[in-house]
Amino acid sequence: MTLWGVLSLLCFAALAIVVWPLYRSSGRLTALLMAVIVLVVGLSTTLYYRIGHPGVPSGPGSMPDVGEMVLSLAGRLEDNPDDVKGWLMLGRSYQTLQRYDEAVAAFEKALALEQGQNAQTLVALAIVLMERQDGEMPDRSATLFENALALDPNNPNALFYAGGAAAQRGNKALAADRWEMLLGLNAPAEIQELLQRMISEWRGLPPPVLQNEIQQDSAIVSINLSISSDAISALPADATVYVIARDPAQPSPPIAVTPRRLSELPMVVSLSDRDAMIPSRLLSGFSELEIVARASVSGNPIAQSGDWSGSLFIDVSATRSVDLIINQEIP
Repeated sequence: MTLWGVLSLLCFAALAIVVWPLYRSSGRLTALLMAVIVLVVGLSTTLYYRIGHPGVPSGPGSMPDVGEMVLSLAGRLEDNPDDVKGWLMLGRSYQTLQRYDEAVAAFEKALALEQGQNAQTLVALAIVLMERQDGEMPDRSATLFENALALDPNNPNALFYAGGAAAQRGNKALAADRWEMLLGLNAPAEIQELLQRMISEWRGLPPPVLQNEIQQDSAIVSINLSISSDAISALPADATVYVIARDPAQPSPPIAVTPRRLSELPMVVSLSDRDAMIPSRLLSGFSELEIVARASVSGNPIAQSGDWSGSLFIDVSATRSVDLIINQEIP
């Protein structure tokens, strides 16, 4: 495995351990979460080059002083200014010491020698520019990630950050495209879950059911779902019906969601912990539920004028089977 392959796996592993639990608690890819991601990736890079680099000796007393190494490397580059690998190592060393201005200058020198044609160097410079901005993505970092993708469309770090940047610009379709490509690069399962949930959110789809996450599949509640004749006549035949379970005390976000087709009605819809939107917020943990069934004219999971719905409240401890009719038009 190449040095950069090891680093990429280390970064993804760190994201799986640290970032995924934070995402679970918020349910959204917030600006703070993106900053944490930047910090985690930077820390992974630092640790790798300080203690995991193949050229670093191991064993008691074998770790040289980092400051002395940097001074020695900088001196050597004065005599050999065309050493690309030396400038890259110097940039990473300054990055380890959080001397970001000097790290940027070193990566800039390497990039100039490579005539801007190395995707990994573009990504390294983009990340250190973000670290210098305390995790915020400056415009130049976004441009560098785009340039890296132009050279290497499968660069995992560039896909990840460029996808996040696209989402922040409001281009959710492009963000989803890039993270779908990232899914195909065999990232750890925890990161795949994060990617899948954000892709679904960006595409306006219900959250995916993640089979490896939920073990319980027994029905918590069964809904005998039907629809009135007025609703049928007003809705397109291929309308999507969202069956939603909510906490009456805190309706948003929903506890569980499952989509069906209007053409399938009437039918029995069973909701279980597999349908949970957030793994730590399961149906089985609630004694009271509000069940909502909404037929969407546009297919959008967000309620809109012209949709038809029906709802009821249920005491799960008393009954687990209810009848629900979609018979109310949303004004």
